[in-house]
Amino acid sequence: MARHVLVAVDDSNQSTEALEFACTEYPEATITALYVLDPGDFYAVSGVEGTAMANYDEIQGHHEDRAEEILERAREQAADHGVEIETEHTLGGVSRSIVDYAAEHDVDHIVVGSHGRTGASRILLGSVAETVARRSPVPVTIVR
Repeated sequence: MARHVLVAVDDSNQSTEALEFACTEYPEATITALYVLDPGDFYAVSGVEGTAMANYDEIQGHHEDRAEEILERAREQAADHGVEIETEHTLGGVSRSIVDYAAEHDVDHIVVGSHGRTGASRILLGSVAETVARRSPVPVTIVR
């Protein structure tokens, strides 16, 4: 039985299903919901507007606020199952950050949703779930 389960969360239906799975399958485990802020998502959308550069700190702050909203929804979803979870957010590449977090925090199982990313970013970056499953030092459950 898993003692510490890491659930990768974002604002997709698949991550909601992944957290649902973790709460029902591992209610006695420590569950950590992890949101990864990918710097490519906010640095790439800005740039030169006229002659002024975008304020990257402001953009990052906006994304951190969004991360906290997503993590709050995860806490509420878990509470609906009578489960209290830990939440974290980190900055970095999504797949690598999930795997690194698991290795550094004594996680013994990872749960991820399939197809959390859509469109061009998924095609260019590949499947986050697939990459996590290949590189993870612990078992991974991919929820569809």
